Amino acid sequence: MVRGGGFAVSDAYARSGVDVAAGKEAVSRYASLLGQWRHPSQLGGVGGFAGLFQLPGDESRALVASTDGVGTKLLVAAALRRYDTVGADLVNHCVNDILVQNATPLFFLDYFATGKLDPQIAAEVVGGCARACEAHECALLGGETAEMPGIYAPEHFDLAGTIVGIVSRDKLPQSALVEPGDAIVGLPAIGLHTNGYSLARACIDRTEWDEPLGERGTYGDALLAEHPSYYRDVRAIEEVALVKAMAHVTGGGLIENVPRTLPATVKAVFEQSRWSVPPIQTELVRRAHLTHAERYGTLNMGVGYTLVVPLDDAVRAAGAVAGAKIVGWIEERAGDEPQVVVHPSRE
Repeated sequence: MVRGGGFAVSDAYARSGVDVAAGKEAVSRYASLLGQWRHPSQLGGVGGFAGLFQLPGDESRALVASTDGVGTKLLVAAALRRYDTVGADLVNHCVNDILVQNATPLFFLDYFATGKLDPQIAAEVVGGCARACEAHECALLGGETAEMPGIYAPEHFDLAGTIVGIVSRDKLPQSALVEPGDAIVGLPAIGLHTNGYSLARACIDRTEWDEPLGERGTYGDALLAEHPSYYRDVRAIEEVALVKAMAHVTGGGLIENVPRTLPATVKAVFEQSRWSVPPIQTELVRRAHLTHAERYGTLNMGVGYTLVVPLDDAVRAAGAVAGAKIVGWIEERAGDEPQVVVHPSRE
């Protein structure tokens, strides 16, 4: 249903075939199935940003693995015929997911599937993966290229990947140490990264993608802005601060991602006036008429990654990385209070 030139967020996702409730139900069922048997070398449970597996023969270290995709951002890349960034999007996203466990990337494998294989397009996409892997000194071991007419339209493709990293177990973040009074440092998001594209395509027509958005390019440029890796930023902060917990802010925004690495006894309080929101997200909020809860539970809203540090370390931590901000703090949580609270900007 159209509302003032935009769509309600539920309408936008329904139009693109995304059922958020069904996704949550699927994850719940996965957890139930996986709970029926557990490998003795598996560490931790289901639901984190990455899985941990005891390194065979070495109890001091663990392998850390994650798999993900680029999502419907690929439709934007196909429409604009710009294929060289989505591979890096994929690698950087996966690097950030294992970074939440403080892991160093070891190797990556990609999966490229299409309705009709165009070797040039495939090379550009995988070339983006290779470029991002090289930047992280991460081996691109290989992958799979699949041509599946009938499943994908000829001009469309899908892209997913799996990353494996390694971490010393004594370097794993200690979220149990998070306590009231700790500070939250946020690393800046430059756009949608790899989330929110079903909503964006519903709200921003293809005919607008070549039009300017602010002073930094077009709508198309903003939609294809590369998902950044926070690997070096996190390593720089770890040089000057004790990092207790981290979160990669992707689908589900601050509201759903930050609690995944916090003890249930605390809550994270954010103050949005402490950071800026990228223009593409401000535009989506306006067009889709997103409520406060919807915008912070759907988009990253300008914070791509969070780190919880002791208050005494907060200024040093934020000063270690260009653009980093102290975006909030940790409070005691009472009863069934929300585990994330975002105070809006004062307008």
